[in-house]
Amino acid sequence: MSSLRPLAAALWSRAYILLAMTALFWAGNSIVGRAARDLVPPVALSFWRWTFALLLLLPLAWPHLKRDWPVLRRHWPVMLALGMMGIGAFNTLLYTGLQDTTAINAMLIQAGQPPLILLVGVLAMKDRTHAAQIAGVLVSLIGVLVVIARGDLASLLALRLNGGDAIIAVAVVIWACYSVLLRRRPPVHPLSFLAASMMIGLAVIAPFYAAELSSGRAIVPGWRSGMAIAYVSIFPSFLAYLFFNRGVELIGSTATGHFMNMMPLMGAGLAMLFLGERLHLFHIAGLALVVGGLLIATRAAPAPGIAAEGARPPGGA
Repeated sequence: MSSLRPLAAALWSRAYILLAMTALFWAGNSIVGRAARDLVPPVALSFWRWTFALLLLLPLAWPHLKRDWPVLRRHWPVMLALGMMGIGAFNTLLYTGLQDTTAINAMLIQAGQPPLILLVGVLAMKDRTHAAQIAGVLVSLIGVLVVIARGDLASLLALRLNGGDAIIAVAVVIWACYSVLLRRRPPVHPLSFLAASMMIGLAVIAPFYAAELSSGRAIVPGWRSGMAIAYVSIFPSFLAYLFFNRGVELIGSTATGHFMNMMPLMGAGLAMLFLGERLHLFHIAGLALVVGGLLIATRAAPAPGIAAEGARPPGGA
């Protein structure tokens, strides 16, 4: 074990390795959600993901949580909203959407989060913005619409959309609102904040999980179900959070946010490798528009408060 400590210490100081692993873990979240759709119902996957992630986190978070509890309690309305959106709603909707759409589609729709966060900041927080940023947002959102419409833009006008794509689009809008509201989070330690958010999110998910069970949908016992729950609990929930925040410490939130834009590319590759999904022309066109829009928006000077939001906040994916 002692021989592993220098290696772990060296890894902990390599921001780009940590962030590459974070992007890979978050990309894998959609892959596992799609692969396990017939084994673990979506609400069950979300409920057990955050239950086990909270158990892993509590030993690290408990000293901070005890100290910060009075502050968290004073800010309960904001904490309630953040826990409901970031933990309760986003991942449950993501897993629900993955019942009916491909992992590639899910990844590319999620790629529209950074420009949508900027747009919500302008609308809700009156952030100042620039023409280039607005143009970039519009181009990226057009790319997302191309993916949702699967290249048939006439289907958007006729509202003939894949239900899974539409659910994931709603999840992305909720995540954008969550990301902007993070500016109002209480001034507590990140581990305290995440642990409290998980507790709130689990309380929100619990009645929906009970309804799912009462409808007859239950986890199919077996090692594959267990591996799916273990993956989403450990890698995108626990380790990715720690790695992400370490990356922000080392290179800052703006650079970290830009680095996370590689996640859709990783996700598309994983979906083709492990799920046998095919990359279509509309995927390529949509991704090109999303990335092009991001480049246009990020070349402009960031509006106040937006740079920090460009980094993917903890709790998502």
